Amino acid sequence: MAVTFSDLHTEEGVKSVEEHLAGKTYISGDQLSVDDVKVYAAVPVKPSDAFPNASKWYECVASHLAKSFPGKALGVNIGASAAPAPAVEAEAPAAADDDDDMDLFGDETEEEKKAAEEREAAKKDTKKPKESGKSSVLMEVKPWDDETDMKKLEEAVRSVEMPGLLWGASKLVPVGYGIKKLTIMLTIVDDLVSPDNLIEDFLTSEPNNEYIQSVDIVAFNKI
Repeated sequence: MAVTFSDLHTEEGVKSVEEHLAGKTYISGDQLSVDDVKVYAAVPVKPSDAFPNASKWYECVASHLAKSFPGKALGVNIGASAAPAPAVEAEAPAAADDDDDMDLFGDETEEEKKAAEEREAAKKDTKKPKESGKSSVLMEVKPWDDETDMKKLEEAVRSVEMPGLLWGASKLVPVGYGIKKLTIMLTIVDDLVSPDNLIEDFLTSEPNNEYIQSVDIVAFNKI
């Protein structure tokens, strides 16, 4: 039976993970799964020592992901600097003219760069016989601003259909300034679907770019 977590950016949300992990190592079963990656992506920082189960699990998942992306990490916290504060909100009207040029999501992370390098390496490896393998992909879909209808954004994402593509679970994660991003899982048949083409030719092109500003791949794993 599927487990539902909510508000994982809050202490109450982390508490629900802590209680679920009592006597367990992973979210589902006794091995690392896509469920762990989904929950890990929604928890912005490592839980404190007040949540020993969640903290130990977070380190375990981070260790597995580090093995998948062996490059040296610099310690990037996605969205941590974007927490809203009263002082910033008070100044927001005066800065309205600069909204179009503001990048609220920061630079590409080390994990995103490594995921892109893994995909490029897979493309160049033409000496090995082709197999109809599958991959599990975790994407972050970002809107233009806080006025973007996130329900229509998700509908636009899921409207993309093609052989070898299966959309999975999704969740809205707060970024800051009233803006949320959509994290969504998908399973692809490697010989039929290219994540890069999916993003460039479908998700960020017309008409979907009315709602979608950009899409990043934060996890890419062979099944």
